[in-house]
Amino acid sequence: MQQRVVSTKEVILVHLLSACESETDKPRFQTKFQVHEKRGHPHASDEEKKVTRKQKAESKSQESGQSPKKPKTEGDNEQANGKSNAADIAAEFEKFCKATSEHLSIKQMREILEANGRDASVSDDAVVPRCQDILFYGPLDPCPVCGGTLEFSGDGYQCQGAYSEWSSCVYSTRDPPRREEPLNIPESVGKTRVSDLIEKHRDPKSRLKREITGQDKPFAGMMITLSGRLSRTHQYWKTKIEKNGGKVANSVIGATCLVVSPTERDRGGSSKVAEAVERSIPVVREAWLADSIEKKEALALDAYDVASDIAVYGKGIALDKQDSSVVALETVAAELKVFGKRGVHKDTKLQDEGGTILEKDGVLYNCVLTVCDQGRDMNDFCIMQLIMARENRLHLYYKKGKIGDSLRADDKLEEWENLNDAIKEFAKLFEELTGNEFEPWEREKKIQKKHLKFFPIDIDDGVEVRHGGLGLRQLGVAAAHCKLDPKVANFMKVLCSQEIYRYALMEMGYDSPEVPVGMLTDFHLKRCEEILLYFVDKLKSSKETGKQEEASWADFSQRWFTLLPTTRPLSFKDFGELADHAASSYEAIRDINTASRLIGDMSGSTLDDPLFDRYVKLGCSVSPLEKETDDYKMIVKYLEKTYEPVTVGDTSYGVSVDNIFAVEVSACPSLDDIKKLPNKVLLWCGTRSSNLSRHLQMGFLPATCALPAPGYMFGRAIVCSDAAAEAARYGYTAVDRPEGFLVLAVASLGEEIQEFSSPPEDTKSLEEKKIGAKGLGKKKTDESEHFVWKDDIKVPCGKLIPSEYKDSPLEYNEYAVYDPQQVSIRFLVAVKFEEQDVEYETVEPEV
Repeated sequence: MQQRVVSTKEVILVHLLSACESETDKPRFQTKFQVHEKRGHPHASDEEKKVTRKQKAESKSQESGQSPKKPKTEGDNEQANGKSNAADIAAEFEKFCKATSEHLSIKQMREILEANGRDASVSDDAVVPRCQDILFYGPLDPCPVCGGTLEFSGDGYQCQGAYSEWSSCVYSTRDPPRREEPLNIPESVGKTRVSDLIEKHRDPKSRLKREITGQDKPFAGMMITLSGRLSRTHQYWKTKIEKNGGKVANSVIGATCLVVSPTERDRGGSSKVAEAVERSIPVVREAWLADSIEKKEALALDAYDVASDIAVYGKGIALDKQDSSVVALETVAAELKVFGKRGVHKDTKLQDEGGTILEKDGVLYNCVLTVCDQGRDMNDFCIMQLIMARENRLHLYYKKGKIGDSLRADDKLEEWENLNDAIKEFAKLFEELTGNEFEPWEREKKIQKKHLKFFPIDIDDGVEVRHGGLGLRQLGVAAAHCKLDPKVANFMKVLCSQEIYRYALMEMGYDSPEVPVGMLTDFHLKRCEEILLYFVDKLKSSKETGKQEEASWADFSQRWFTLLPTTRPLSFKDFGELADHAASSYEAIRDINTASRLIGDMSGSTLDDPLFDRYVKLGCSVSPLEKETDDYKMIVKYLEKTYEPVTVGDTSYGVSVDNIFAVEVSACPSLDDIKKLPNKVLLWCGTRSSNLSRHLQMGFLPATCALPAPGYMFGRAIVCSDAAAEAARYGYTAVDRPEGFLVLAVASLGEEIQEFSSPPEDTKSLEEKKIGAKGLGKKKTDESEHFVWKDDIKVPCGKLIPSEYKDSPLEYNEYAVYDPQQVSIRFLVAVKFEEQDVEYETVEPEV
């Protein structure tokens, strides 16, 4: 795969260089200049005529004794409407700042701040603007959310306080609350040359209001050039760019960047691309425009670069600043630096010398610390390790940086002669970073989160599956030496490969190579679950609105991403985001941790049949179904009838069956046990491939919490559907990884079934009584086509048709069961998602 990329790059560079050579031979710059010159003269002549007419009009007015009319300006209109002129106020404030800076000392400014209840213990650079702001515009009230101090930051006032020990306050405003009272002026200031100027603004009635213009034009001051066939017309983007503060130029000379379609890379570029490369002007994909407008900031150009290789080590840009559509190429191949509690950090190179983590008196000296504080733009990690290498040489390793930005991280490896001194230094660093002592944490897990301090991620013994799972080169050999049925061996190969776990964590944004989230302790996972449940309960009982509600969401977000660090932190805003990026992500990470413990370290030889060994550990029987069997035909029919294409962007994906496996999970009730229960239904369950090993080893677990969102609206339940289309939403992976799995399980809904067309208000009573629930979707299966499978198990197989519940939050029917012993996993359907309406050409390999 790497050889193909390098080859493509070489071809592109050849095209670009040849284009540069051919274009530079042409005298096109001179020609353009001459054309511009010709157009300039008549334009100047028109201006002269206008001036002449204006002068004649003024002369005529003067002769008749009338003063010439002055056209109204926009500023005049504003003043006429009683609006203050923001430019005049800003100019007056600038003069005020200049005068006070010249005639007031830093000491006097500190006295002014203290006299008016403002913190004066800040640096000299911070004292001056803080003092000038309250002198001119008036004293500020505290933050209405947390009571902290408001500070001007260029585009508004930001709170400098803490909402909780986990998070800074994120309150911001362009119109801050100010106290309607005169300023307190110290005696020393009253004797200065600017005392009259200060007195002029001391009275609240004479104060002017600070007008802050919005900084939401991402392309302000930028010159952008467009080239080639883009997904939108050039006129469309020209309008968008100008609306967002930028300008569009036909030439790349002086341009900030050149925007092209991604296909320019494969076509070898154009004359504009060649010229841009020659002049070191960034050539970026069209997605940069759309993403910058959406996020209201000009995003890093390098993250969307077309002309250079797409590799994190080539760009050195933090993952949260990059285009999310190419992050996969960078993180999925990133080497895991720490793979478990006893894993020596790979950057030390000491593992090659037999290095091991120091263990003394039952304490392992290895810590992974993180902090996410969006109010201070922090999303950082820190690694601390004491490592024993050959000849008993002791090293203290320390690494600190932004999550996903390992290249710019600071790291240090020091050799120590004295063991006790090294341990004291380790403990000292831990206390500086966390505000807590090391041993109480390491021995008893006692720790108190401190504001803006790091928090330890509790890593377990063992090996994370991204490191210990089968590598690409081992997969074929492992399957070839396996005594299992070839189809089952290939299935186990998927379950034990690093790839599916790397992709799963990448897709969720929990793929930092510095933090092994796939090898957390049960204690740490429990802490995450408790915080999620606490916040969900708080939301349900809270009456907060507006800024208070936003602050509460932001506080949870920062707690969450400190405990489960991500390369792409966000601030949760609604239940849908909470379900997609917190609850379901937590469940996936929990299942990956189970897989890590099951798979262990398979990085060694595969000749001893590690796939069979892991199959035995699963405690599950897996056997392929033959295509001629009735069960195989029934399942294919059920899939075809209840499937609708998965749509990603403008592309739809159909599905085809590769294999079907009959399974007997020891943790689930057997078919003999299930058939004794009432209201049995064969239903589809969607899951990531990375979650399968846990399901097959331990059965299904109920949802983590109750949220008014699909999959969670019935609370702590196991949720399935009668539509394969619903399951496919969870089983679908990506275009470059089209293989996935759908699960078929028999569920007993119990004697009593309650139906809902909207989320139930109280899910606890359903959980306690273990009553079966059915959520009615916008679409249902045609009941006339339903049939009964063996042992009175109903199969709701039928064409998907519109239901009478058009306003339902669910697209398809969902079934909720609250007792895991009422659900038995019976089949795994290995499927391939295929792009529809596309013709593929067979390309012969080059000889």
